[in-house]
Amino acid sequence: MSIATAENGWVNTADGQTPEVIARARQILDGTIYASLSTCSPEGLPWVSPLFFTYDSDWNLYWSSAMVAQHSQNLYANQGRAAIAIYSTDREEGKGQGLYFSGTAAEVAAEDVERVIPLLLKRATKGQQRAPADYLAPSPRRLYRFQPQDVWITGERIALSETILIDTKIKLDLISLTQSA
Repeated sequence: MSIATAENGWVNTADGQTPEVIARARQILDGTIYASLSTCSPEGLPWVSPLFFTYDSDWNLYWSSAMVAQHSQNLYANQGRAAIAIYSTDREEGKGQGLYFSGTAAEVAAEDVERVIPLLLKRATKGQQRAPADYLAPSPRRLYRFQPQDVWITGERIALSETILIDTKIKLDLISLTQSA
């Protein structure tokens, strides 16, 4: 366990279980309904997609997308490898807070679709109605689940001098996150 330094890529691994940091991570997750999903094509071309998302108590993230969307195709082609950033855009420069995830994503299994729909509807503000048929064959849309393997949160800025500020991250402990639900 260590504080953020240049040698460890400015990542703090000492504070990832503290209640204050876990509470801040939960606030970002609860207070933000859009995420940026980053995927990569088999040829190595990056792609970023904004998504309306929801989550469960294990910090799995869920969204719906067309199966032919670029990000969906990239997931199918790359064993689901992806990264996600969740952040608010209403902060002034240097005050931003965000969550950063790496992990894998896949279609939600047909037998789990009915369980995931209420999670999405709970976060939706337009009173939408959805049914399992909206996400099962022959529909062109599917529900996807992202399972995080690593999670970070924006850390403190470190002043190296009067003009040089370094942004840091805190690596979060997934077990602590899921136990905070």
